[in-house]
Amino acid sequence: MVKIDKLIRSKRKSLGLEITPDARLIVRAPLKISLSDIKKLLLGKLSWIREKQKIAREKHLASPSEKFSDMEEFLYVGESYPLVILENSECPLSFNKGFQLVRDYLPSAQKLFIEWYKKQAYSKIKERLDFYSNLLGYTYRRFAVSDAQKRWGSCSSKGNIHINWRLIMAPLNIIDYVVIHELVHLKERNHSKKFWDKVKIIRSDYKQRRKWLKENGHILMRALD
Repeated sequence: MVKIDKLIRSKRKSLGLEITPDARLIVRAPLKISLSDIKKLLLGKLSWIREKQKIAREKHLASPSEKFSDMEEFLYVGESYPLVILENSECPLSFNKGFQLVRDYLPSAQKLFIEWYKKQAYSKIKERLDFYSNLLGYTYRRFAVSDAQKRWGSCSSKGNIHINWRLIMAPLNIIDYVVIHELVHLKERNHSKKFWDKVKIIRSDYKQRRKWLKENGHILMRALD
């Protein structure tokens, strides 16, 4: 029998399954359903669960382990750039056709990279957000980068848009897809057919961009772990 790593009870009406990037199985189940009934239902999903866990394990093992070493590759707007370790420089971490990090700051490398990515993400994503907001006539209230572990973006009922800073590592067309996705939520609050129809009018290839995120998002999420 497959192992349930985490069981979450809620008021939902049906069973929900999630395979995490490290291949753990999370089960979301209605409050009234018994554990034995849950296990019976999982038996019918056994092949699907094992296949998804196999894919997750392969992706997990393939994810690069960043050690901030000389010539380590880091993603930025869809391109991979090498890191060069410098003995001296005015700036602890800089970027010029590649990353430059001062050796004395290696213990703080992760923090420096995250701060740099967040700054770039705010600037670039806001630029794309304003471009499409003006193009479509959709007015948002505020924008901020988020540190969410599973969501690429969100749009509140007040019109505040948050987008994951890690998205700055993705190609520009993927950034644009997420920006458009959240802007359309200003008009359509759920993922109804009406919502996807509006997204399709703006970006007819949104399914390919959505697929790219599903297949490669784990790399961005774990890039600086």
